[in-house]
Amino acid sequence: MKNENIGTLLALLAAVISGISIPANKLFIVNLDPTVFTAIRAVIIGTIFFFISLYQSKFDLKNFKKVSWKYLFAIAIIGGVFAFLLFFNGLKLTTAGRGAFLHKTLPLYTVILAFFFLKEKITKKMIYALAIMFIGIIALYFSQINPAELWMNPSLGDLLIIGATFLWAIENIIARKAMIKGETNYIVSFARMFFGGLILFGFVLLFGKFNVLLTLSIEQWTNILISTGLLFGYVFFWYWSIKKINVSKATTLLLLSPVVSLILGILMFSEPLPLFQLIGSALILVGAYFVVGVKSEVKERI
Repeated sequence: MKNENIGTLLALLAAVISGISIPANKLFIVNLDPTVFTAIRAVIIGTIFFFISLYQSKFDLKNFKKVSWKYLFAIAIIGGVFAFLLFFNGLKLTTAGRGAFLHKTLPLYTVILAFFFLKEKITKKMIYALAIMFIGIIALYFSQINPAELWMNPSLGDLLIIGATFLWAIENIIARKAMIKGETNYIVSFARMFFGGLILFGFVLLFGKFNVLLTLSIEQWTNILISTGLLFGYVFFWYWSIKKINVSKATTLLLLSPVVSLILGILMFSEPLPLFQLIGSALILVGAYFVVGVKSEVKERI
């Protein structure tokens, strides 16, 4: 199977996992502190990717001396710390379906950044597909909802999620550039999650939330571990996909996930389903269908 097909399949798998994860995390985060929740998941997954990286390099620690640490630390701070904090605090305030769709504005930022910083080409077909998806996102934006117990401040929550998404777009560009320069997707994943987790634990201590960590119930630990498994699957497939195809195409395929989140949000939380949100979902599916056939190209090697 060609890299283009493998990368496309991996990005689609990441999209499905992402679609399941957002409603699940919406449920888990209700009775958990977002910083503690995010820190635990990040350190666990980072440790797993550390051992995967060692296995891939045949347990030769010398390979870790050759990595581009400036890229990896930037990935950890931008994508593994601040983006996660913004996203999960936002998810507590808005609906899972809405948060999922706003998160999938990622391609709109990523394609532009990739054009300028990675010299990725933007084909006409991709522009048309993105335009269709953008209209779908606008339709979602105009579908207003009233505050409720599980979505107390949708406007603020939406804003936090948009901020997190822009930070993840920056992180994706840095990650892709690091991999072009020779880093493996496993080392990039390790840096993002492990170092990000350590920094998040620093925030836990700084904000006096260590007691929260010590008083977690069995149910809360179970929820954290389930969420950790979902995040591991997403990170594993996502970074593998952008190793093989353009980051702009991969992020566009992720736009399938909010449809999954929308359906689960309705079933799990009885979330409202405005007409414009249905229209937006349909447009996103159409755009994602067209973008599957787009081949990854760059103007020149970086």
